[in-house]
Amino acid sequence: MHIVHLEPALGQSSWKGELPCRKWDCDCTFKRQRGCCCAATELKEVEDQIFQRVMDLSMNIFQLGDSILEVIGGIRVAFTASLSRKTCFGPFTRNRPIPYDAISLNHGSGYNPTLGLFTAPRSGLYSFSFSVYSKVHGESEKMYYKVQLMRNGEVVASTWEDNREDSEDSSSQTALLSLDQGGQVYVELLNGRQLCGNIQGLNTFSGSLIYPTLA
Repeated sequence: MHIVHLEPALGQSSWKGELPCRKWDCDCTFKRQRGCCCAATELKEVEDQIFQRVMDLSMNIFQLGDSILEVIGGIRVAFTASLSRKTCFGPFTRNRPIPYDAISLNHGSGYNPTLGLFTAPRSGLYSFSFSVYSKVHGESEKMYYKVQLMRNGEVVASTWEDNREDSEDSSSQTALLSLDQGGQVYVELLNGRQLCGNIQGLNTFSGSLIYPTLA
């Protein structure tokens, strides 16, 4: 390291003392102009280092974005289906899953229309919703249904009607559920109850993956 001794010139203010100066090789150093050679070289090195770090950071962000898109792009899980039959469904002697057979969406192939069963392709937080519609044949008949959303055999939400005041009625429920991979969700009709007079699109079951989680 070179040590440059600077002294004030007549009528000028100047740096007093010793100035450590590396890589000084130009005339301005001897003219006692501080920073032209010594500082300029150091500043350029710092500038180059900062620029390289910014470029590296930009590349890392770009690669992270690609990774996120790759992960999210491979996790599209969503379905929606409705009950197509216009005749009554039920009554049965035991609780029975409702086979929503008219599928309009089934990304990820998690929904089985034959069984009315959704099986989670991967662990995550899911949103499920179902709507129920039923209509009695005559004014004297009783509106009598109960439908419940099941997760791995346990009730998580339900809706029902049990009166003679309405000739037709509808209701709906929505729930957020955590599922492990292979977890199952379905909507079932309770034993002894029935859904009648369905118009396609009014009895529905749908679900979607909000975000994946570790098992």
